[in-house]
Amino acid sequence: MPSIVTRQLKNGQKRYFAQITRREFGYNENGPRFDTEKAARKWAKNREAEIDQDMKTGRQPAKRSDQKKTLGDAIDRYITEYRKGMGDTKAQVLRTIRQECKIANIRCDQITSDDVYNFAVQISDRETVESPGTVDNYMQNLSAVFSVARTWKFNLDQQAMKDAMKTTKLMGIRGSAKERKRRPTMEELDALMAHFEKSCAHDPRALPMHRILAFAIFSTRRQAEICRITWEDYEPSVGEHSARAMVRDLKHPGDKLGNDTWCDLPAPCEAIIAALPRAGKREKRIFPHHSDTISRRFTKACQFLEIEDLRFHDMRHEGTSRLFEMNWNIPHVAAVTGHRSWESLKRYAHIRAKGDVYEGWKWLGVVT
Repeated sequence: MPSIVTRQLKNGQKRYFAQITRREFGYNENGPRFDTEKAARKWAKNREAEIDQDMKTGRQPAKRSDQKKTLGDAIDRYITEYRKGMGDTKAQVLRTIRQECKIANIRCDQITSDDVYNFAVQISDRETVESPGTVDNYMQNLSAVFSVARTWKFNLDQQAMKDAMKTTKLMGIRGSAKERKRRPTMEELDALMAHFEKSCAHDPRALPMHRILAFAIFSTRRQAEICRITWEDYEPSVGEHSARAMVRDLKHPGDKLGNDTWCDLPAPCEAIIAALPRAGKREKRIFPHHSDTISRRFTKACQFLEIEDLRFHDMRHEGTSRLFEMNWNIPHVAAVTGHRSWESLKRYAHIRAKGDVYEGWKWLGVVT
């Protein structure tokens, strides 16, 4: 039975509210204030029925004040208060869940392991999702929201998340990401370079994608990293020392923000940079473009040229493979790519030295 508490206001009027306690669940709730005791008891009767129903189904009762909070609200706060420097992939995944997935609209206190499981299936069925590894990425990022939500009084059941993680793995819905080995052929690169060079010839203001593409291969840099390099963070070659650039916030699994690293720039990166037109004095970046724009231009070009299953990020794999083919040792390669360990580079262990396949490449004279 609820306890009805009476409070007397300064003007002499009385207000009544119910206190509901369920000791076995460690649950306490104070109801809203009413003008009459009868109204307070009526509210308490209805509210106790809701609480008892939650307990009957094994669910932790949620206070009325928490019942309006959805998973989408929890995701919003997670994105807003994340201070470590959220990577582009993590941000994109959370935005997709927030804006496109049904689970984001469900009240936090009502989300079950079945809801999370169905969410994983929904992601797996998307046309753009190619492997269980992608589903795992979505699940891992959503799990991060569950792990901190209760601190902010979002009533999310972390055990429901753990159960769904276990089930989706057993059912093969999520799993480890497949190691991607796609490299562009010289014919594909020639077609892309011709396409991009032609675009720039028609419009000098067009994105110099042929130079960006070549720089991505020879520098092994990711598209977002390319767009962050500034003139201040660039050092041309001096004597025996090759050119290098400070890569701000270099991507790393556990350290996204402040992970600034000097990376060597092999030939012909310096010549490509020298051939670039300088932007206005206010522009500090060498490549003053947005990474999303680069990605879109590359994707559209591949579609136009009917090049299948090729991504801009594959240029990093191509560039790293090139260095091993030139018989560079692991520390030498890591000084360019920014990898911190052999574990990250072991996928290239099978590559045999065969020289520089880009020596004499006809496009070097165009981009430098």
